[in-house]
Amino acid sequence: MTPLRQALDDYLAIRRQLGFKLEVDGRLLERFVAFVDQSGESRVTTDLALAWAKQPTGVNPHRFTQRLGIVRRFARYLATLDPDTEIPPTDLLPASLQRIAPYIYSPAEIEALISAAGRLSPPVRAATIGTVIGLLAATGMRVGEVLALDDTDVDLEGGVITAVGKWGKQREIPVHPSTVAALREYQRTRDCYRPTRPTASLFITSYGQRLTKGAFGFSFRGLIAAVGLEGAGERDRPRPHDLRHAFAVRTLINWHRDGVDIRRQLPWLSTYLGHVSPADTFWYLEGVPELLALAARDLDQLIAGER
Repeated sequence: MTPLRQALDDYLAIRRQLGFKLEVDGRLLERFVAFVDQSGESRVTTDLALAWAKQPTGVNPHRFTQRLGIVRRFARYLATLDPDTEIPPTDLLPASLQRIAPYIYSPAEIEALISAAGRLSPPVRAATIGTVIGLLAATGMRVGEVLALDDTDVDLEGGVITAVGKWGKQREIPVHPSTVAALREYQRTRDCYRPTRPTASLFITSYGQRLTKGAFGFSFRGLIAAVGLEGAGERDRPRPHDLRHAFAVRTLINWHRDGVDIRRQLPWLSTYLGHVSPADTFWYLEGVPELLALAARDLDQLIAGER
C-alpha cells in the first residue's frame, strides 16, 4: 500500500467517524489515488487534480467543479501531513449548476401511469410498481425512502409511515385514508402471491426480493413511453423523482388558491418532505412557472395594498 493510499484510508475513516458517509467521495477518491499512482507521482499536485477532474466527457462542466472540490478537501488534509502537497485553488474550473426545471405531472398523467402499471406482469409486479408510483405521488417521498420501507415502517392503523431520509434523518409521515387503503390492498395481493419471502421489505419484486432503484427505474421508463410522456419536459423523459416535485408544487398551488399564508406553512411542508431547511423547499417557487405567476400576483396585490 502506497503512503497516499494509506492517507486516503485514514482521511475517510476520520471523516466517517464524524458522521459523513462519503459514499461518492470515497469512490471517486479511490479512483483519483489510482490515477496519481499510475502517473508515477507520490503526492497530489494541482496539475494532476485538474487532469483527473476533467476526465469525464460529455458532462455538465459543474461535474468537473464537483470532482475538483472532492480532491481539494482531501488535499487540505494531506497538506497537514506533507507540506509539499499542492491544494488546487478555489477559482479553478468555476461552474455553477444549472438546475433543470422538474416535470410536473398532472393528476391525469399520474393516473395513466398507475393504470399502465396495472397491465404489467406478473400480477405482483403490476401491484408493486403501481403502488410505489401512487405512494410517491401521494406523499412526495423520495424514491429511495419508499423502496427502503419495511412492513414495520408502515402503521396502517395509525395512518403513519416512518421514513429514513438523507443523512439518516428519520421522520413520521401521516398519510390519507385512501393511501392506507391502497397499501393494505397491496399487502394482500403481495402476500397472496408471495406468502413467504426472504426480505422484510414492503415492496418486492416478482421473485420476492426487495425492489431496487434499478428495477423500478426500468419499469418506470417503460411506463413513461407507454403513456406517451417520452420527451416531455426539459429532459429526455420525466423522472420518478419528479413525482416528489409534483406533490410539493400542487400543495403550494392549492395553498395559494385557498389564500393560505405560504410563509407560515412552508416550514410544515419542508418538514413533511424531509428537507433540511425551508430554503430547499422554496426552490419550487422558482422552478415552476405556474407557481412563479401566483407568487407574482400575490406580490402585486401586496404592493397595491400598500399604496
